Amino acid sequence: MILARAVQASRRYGDVLALDRVDLDVRAGELVGLLGPNGAGKSTLMNLLVGLRRPTSGRVELFDGDPRDPASRRQVGVTPQETGLPGTLRVGEVVDFVAAHYPDPVPRGELLDRFGLSDQVRRQTGGLSGGQRRRLAVALAFVGRPRLVLLDEPTTGLDVEARHTLWDAVRAFHADGGTVLLSSHYLEEVEALAHRVVVIGQGRVLADDTVDAVRAVVGVRRVSLVADDLPELPGVVRTERVDGRVHLLTTDADQLVRELVTAGVAFTDLEVRPTSLEEAFLAITAEEQPGGGTPAARQGDGPPDAGSRPSGPGDRPTTAAAGGRPATA
Repeated sequence: MILARAVQASRRYGDVLALDRVDLDVRAGELVGLLGPNGAGKSTLMNLLVGLRRPTSGRVELFDGDPRDPASRRQVGVTPQETGLPGTLRVGEVVDFVAAHYPDPVPRGELLDRFGLSDQVRRQTGGLSGGQRRRLAVALAFVGRPRLVLLDEPTTGLDVEARHTLWDAVRAFHADGGTVLLSSHYLEEVEALAHRVVVIGQGRVLADDTVDAVRAVVGVRRVSLVADDLPELPGVVRTERVDGRVHLLTTDADQLVRELVTAGVAFTDLEVRPTSLEEAFLAITAEEQPGGGTPAARQGDGPPDAGSRPSGPGDRPTTAAAGGRPATA
């Protein structure tokens, strides 16, 4: 069942095209990570899905209806990038105020405990730290027992411990059958939580697939070893030296290892592993190279039929752009 959908959705702000014919389906039970650089269109897309903005063209749906319909929006929890909380109200009062809008809210004590805020129940929100205010803003998205939660940069300003507390709460919600669309600049956050990753750049969907598939779209592996001097090696995309180790990004790890042996390089502690999500993200969202298209487009990962739409989670291709269109400027 599709809970939220964008179909060829575009949004323009004056001369700026923030979203360009985006297709996106969020299905029940999914935990989707939305990645993209600043200005990519992530927040704009979320605003369309929850009815805060209307598309300039195309359409968006929420629970098979208009996102501006209160009946549909009551089933959604949202944490935007910035949340204004009344500074004179106590934490418990803010939770009670929001809970009053729902027929069966999560009990206040249970909600605050879930997000590590039980000790702050009587504090005014104006006296909270930035991280505590952010945790409260995220907690409020869950108070109405939503079916779908949209979190826009939820852990901005949180320390490591608070971030993991929030991660546990999101995982628990998802394990109970909840659906999550999570936007984040923390790549390790998406890698830790999401099962599906959607990469947006310049207002377009550049990739939409599993975490492993998005990593693989760049076709690069990391060869790590300890060595002194290295000769010129074919097929090496990038070389890094970190803490005494040499890291080589290559499109053919097997050939690279053979070249090292043939060249008589004295190396130890050899490791070969896939690229990280961060490396794939940087490659996918990199500026277009001469010849057109992003790395994903140049590797031919678009669907055979540019007009086809994926029919299920397992059928989603990693595409160069929404609907299989080339990701050209």
